[in-house]
Amino acid sequence: MSYLADVKSVERLNRLLEACRNNLYTFDEDLIRRAFQFSWNAHVKGKPRASGEPFFSHPYEVALVVAKEIPLDDISVASALLHDVVEDTGYDLKAIRTEFGNEIAEIVDGVTKISGAVESHEITRAENYRKMLLSMARDVRVILIKFADRLHNMRTLAFLAPDKQQRIARETLEIYAPLAHRFGLAKVKWEFEDLAFKHINSTDYEYISRKLNAKRREREGYIRKFIQPIKKRLEEAEYEFEITGRPKHIYSIYNKMVKRNKPIEEIYDLFAVRVILDTADKNDCFSAYGIVSEIYTPVPERFKDYISVPKQNGYQSIHTTVVGPEGKMVEVQIRTRQMDEVAERGVAAHWKYKEDVKASDRKLDEWLSWVREILEQPAVSGAEDAAKSFLEGFKLDLYQDEIYVFTPKGDLQVLPRGSTPVDFAFEIHSQVGTHCVGAKVNGRIVPLNTRLNSGDQIEIITSSSQNVNPDWEKFVVSRKAKAHIRRWINDETRKKAAEGEEAWAKRLKKHKLTLSEDDFTKLVRDLKYDNPQKFFVAVAEEEVEPDRIIARLTQQRSVKESAESTKPAHTFVEIARKASEGIVVDGSRSDWKVSYAKCCNPIPGDEIVGFVTTGEGIKIHRKNCSNLARMAGAARERIVDASWPGESSGLFVAGVSVSGMDRPGILTELTHSISSYQNTNIRSVSAEVRDAVFESQIIIYVKDKNHLDHLIDKLKKIVGVTRVDRMQGQNA
Repeated sequence: MSYLADVKSVERLNRLLEACRNNLYTFDEDLIRRAFQFSWNAHVKGKPRASGEPFFSHPYEVALVVAKEIPLDDISVASALLHDVVEDTGYDLKAIRTEFGNEIAEIVDGVTKISGAVESHEITRAENYRKMLLSMARDVRVILIKFADRLHNMRTLAFLAPDKQQRIARETLEIYAPLAHRFGLAKVKWEFEDLAFKHINSTDYEYISRKLNAKRREREGYIRKFIQPIKKRLEEAEYEFEITGRPKHIYSIYNKMVKRNKPIEEIYDLFAVRVILDTADKNDCFSAYGIVSEIYTPVPERFKDYISVPKQNGYQSIHTTVVGPEGKMVEVQIRTRQMDEVAERGVAAHWKYKEDVKASDRKLDEWLSWVREILEQPAVSGAEDAAKSFLEGFKLDLYQDEIYVFTPKGDLQVLPRGSTPVDFAFEIHSQVGTHCVGAKVNGRIVPLNTRLNSGDQIEIITSSSQNVNPDWEKFVVSRKAKAHIRRWINDETRKKAAEGEEAWAKRLKKHKLTLSEDDFTKLVRDLKYDNPQKFFVAVAEEEVEPDRIIARLTQQRSVKESAESTKPAHTFVEIARKASEGIVVDGSRSDWKVSYAKCCNPIPGDEIVGFVTTGEGIKIHRKNCSNLARMAGAARERIVDASWPGESSGLFVAGVSVSGMDRPGILTELTHSISSYQNTNIRSVSAEVRDAVFESQIIIYVKDKNHLDHLIDKLKKIVGVTRVDRMQGQNA
C-alpha cells in the first residue's frame, strides 16, 4: 500500500513539508517526498514502538525536530527520515546509497547505532561515542540528527521499562546534555536535562514543577510589571525589539537549591527577562544595557559580557542581574536576533548563516577541530584502559567551565576552569608546553601548578633542555595538556622498554639462555609485573638485575635440587667461613660468592654480618637490619661474622629521604649539593609535594658510611629542609 492512500501519512508529509518551507533556507521538495515514502514503506511492516505507535512515527518525529527545532537543510531532514532504515528494516546501506546518493548514505551510516551493543559495558559505550565522533568529524550534521533522535526518545521514555528509563536518562544527562551545550544548542540541552531529571528524580521534579505552576500567574504579572518601563524606553529610543520573560528550567532551579542549600521559596532568580534587538550592531546591546541600568539598580558582580568575549560554543549575550520591584533579583539577557538564534540553536544556526557570514565557517571548523582533538588522544594499552581513558577525556571536555586569560601581547585564550600555566602553555603550542620551565602570572613568577583566574596575563618561560615532567599530569586539567603529557609519557615508556628489552636480550645471549614465550610470560607474572613492557622498563631503570634473574633461571633449569642445596645449613656455614672476595668472613677471605642485601643496602663503615643463602652464596646485611632479625629467628646457624676489608675502591648504592617546606628551586639545590660533594653520582630522584610539604627520595652512589654521613649533614643545612634520613629497604 502506498502512503498516498493513507490519510494520516498524507497529513504527516504535508506537516513536514510546511516545516521545511518555514525553517529551511531552501529545500528540494521531491527529495523529502521520496525519503518520506522510502522510510514509510521500509517501516510499515515493522514492530510498533513501546508506545504502541507504528515505528515510522519515530523517524518522522526526528525529521520534524530537524526541520523545526534544529533546522539545517533538506539533506539532514531526508537523512533523519532514513536514519533507522538500515538498522531496523531489511534494507542495507547500499540501497540508501543507490536511491539517495553518497552524502545521505554517509550521514545515515554515521547516525546508525552499533547493533547488538551491550550499553552498560564501558568498552562498548566508548566505542559508540567514538563512532559518533568519527562520523561527526566527517559531517557535523550527524551529531545534530543524533540529538534529534535522542530528543524524541526522551519525549517517549515513559513507555519503556523502569530500568531502561534510568539508563537512558542518566546517559542523556551525563553525555548528551553537556554535548548539546558544547555545540551551543541551549534549548535542546535544557529539554535533555529536564526530561532526564524527571525520570531520575521524579519526586523533586514534580515538587519544583508544582511550585512553579502555583506561582505562575503571580510570576507572569510580576514580569509584565518589570518589563513595562524597559519596553517604553526602548520604544522611545526607536529600537525594533522583542522582550519576554520566562522561568528557568526545572533542573537548573534544582541545582541552585542544592548548591545554595535553600528551599525554592528562597531562590529569587527563578526567572529571566530576555531583550532581543532586531539589529546587526552589537553596540546597540550595550546601549540597551545602559537603559536597563538606569531603570533598575544592577548588581555589579553579576554582569557578564559574552559579546566581547564569546563562550567557546559561540554563545554571545550580555547578562546582568538587577534589583526589580519588591526587591526581587531579576536576570536580564540582551542580544541581537542572530545572537539569540546562535544561543538557542548553536551549530545549527551557524549552518544557516554560513552562506553569508565567514566567521561562522570558522566556528564550524572550531567545533570539528574539537572533535578531531578528542579522537587524537594517545593510545593506552589494554582495551579497558583505553575505554576509560577515552570516556574520561570526553567527559572532561564536556563538563568544564571556562576562564579567559591573556598572552603577554594581549591575545585572548579560553581555558577550562582550574587551569594552570602548563595548561596555558600547551594551549599556545605543544612545543611551548613541552619546554616549559617556569611561568609569570601578572608579572610575578609562580609555581607551575598555580590555578589561573579570568583576566590573568601569563608569560611562559621555556628552555630547549627542558622536557615534559610526568608529575604535570597530576595537576593539569585541560584535555589538550593531558593528551600531550600522556603521549610523551607513553613515548618515553616505549623507549625505555625498548632499551630494557635490548639489555635483557644481551644478558640472555651472554648466558646462552633462551626462554619460550610461555616461560617469559610466567617469569613476568612471578616478578609481579602487569605486562612485559613494565618489566623491560624496570630493567632499563635498573630496578631489577637481569644477571640475578638469569642465574636463578639457570639454576632451576640445570638441576631441580643441587647436591649443595640438600646439605645441612651448617655445611654451608663451614664453607662460607673460609672467607669471600673482599669481605672478611669469620676472619678470613676466599672466592665464595658474596652479594649485598637490598633490604638494608650496607656500605663500608656499617656494622655487618653475613647470612648463608641457598644457591646465592652469602648475603651481607647491616647488623640492625629488621629483615635479618626475622630470618635469623628461624635459622640462626646461617649467621656468620663479617667485616669490611681495610680499604675499598668500589661504590655502593645508598638512599636518603629528604623532607621540608616546599619552595621554588629546592629540588635543584638538593641535587646540586649532592653532585658537588666529591663528584657524587645520583642514580635516581623522585619528589612530590603535599599541602606545601616537600618530600624527596634520592638514590646515590657512595664510597662508604663516612661519605654518606657527610652528605646527610650537608643536606640538613639547606634552607627549608627539616629532616634527612638514610633510607631502608628495596628502594635504596
